[in-house]
Amino acid sequence: MDETIYLDHAATTPLDPRVLEAMLPYLTGRFGNPSSIHRLGREARQALDEARESVAEVLNASPQEIIFTSSGTEADNLAIQGVAQALSLEGRGNHIIVSAIEHHAVLHTGDYLERFGFQVTRLPVDGYGLVHPEVLEEAIRPDTLLVSIMYANNEVGTIQPIAELAEVAHRHGVYLHTDAVQAGGALSLDVEALGVDLLSLSAHKFYGPRGVGVLYVRRGVPLLPQMHGGGQERGRRASTENVAGIVGLAVALRLAQEEREAYNAHCLRLRDRLIAGLLERVPGARLNGHPTRRLPNNAHFCFEGVDGESLLVRLDREGICASGGSACTSGALEPSHVLAAMGVPPEVARGALRLTVGRQNTPEQIERVLDLLPHIIEELRGRAG
Repeated sequence: MDETIYLDHAATTPLDPRVLEAMLPYLTGRFGNPSSIHRLGREARQALDEARESVAEVLNASPQEIIFTSSGTEADNLAIQGVAQALSLEGRGNHIIVSAIEHHAVLHTGDYLERFGFQVTRLPVDGYGLVHPEVLEEAIRPDTLLVSIMYANNEVGTIQPIAELAEVAHRHGVYLHTDAVQAGGALSLDVEALGVDLLSLSAHKFYGPRGVGVLYVRRGVPLLPQMHGGGQERGRRASTENVAGIVGLAVALRLAQEEREAYNAHCLRLRDRLIAGLLERVPGARLNGHPTRRLPNNAHFCFEGVDGESLLVRLDREGICASGGSACTSGALEPSHVLAAMGVPPEVARGALRLTVGRQNTPEQIERVLDLLPHIIEELRGRAG
């Protein structure tokens, strides 16, 4: 088989060797618990403090506003449940607003809170997957506690006008959380410019380790802890810290932001070639998501008359790794909730393909995909017919 062509960077990215190098000491000799007062514990605590300062600097925040978690999913859960429950206990209301195209970490958290008396509004999006500020304005009520709108969509790559949405929320005295997991390596994360009150990240989306995430919480935002035990993370998230993972996250985030301009330019060249080539070579190919307000590495298509799962299997046989949408919903039989919210008919959504490029991809790899994919689609359509 020819080389593997990995086009699933929205699902996860390979660990940067520079990140691994920074992590190794804390996986071996510097293994102390950061809550211990002896030398090894102090070394771990220092690494934790330095990582927190590094992340805060990238986000234009203060170190006290940074909470380390086990994942982006946990960060989303802590943000939404933590704020909703804290404010509800104060008698401030019980209404939450999310968009219809959120990651399931947000949508399922809303479903969970509904079981305890909270009310959740799921905002519609337009055909590009955009949330319009005026739609948010109309949905806000006197009892609204929190708005959660993702920075960039994990399936179709559409980038939301977060600063405008935050301005609308704040005009009504409502906090805004953004799931920035997909944006971490591609977009500015300046929380002051974005105007957000809470922001979630996950290291493995920007060449960091799996199993570690971040939640930024603006000073003064009420937050009820969701994990109980020790006093780690200033009492907001009990559990012995994953020091090696946190060190890796901080290095990966710093590198991603320092190298963002060059990385985005590289991805844009490959992405745009993919989009132009497939739209030209595959009859009836449909590009999903906004044509310009989209992540620089994301190309998402629907091919009518093609079964998406069969397409992925055939690509895999050719050494091409891709996905139909969110890796967290692979195996689901129903069409993507994101495409459904965008108005894509189910029979078209069944033929979804997400191609997300990254650092190691080359123009030669893209040309190989453009040579193979149209023939595979033609073959599958022939079988279906």
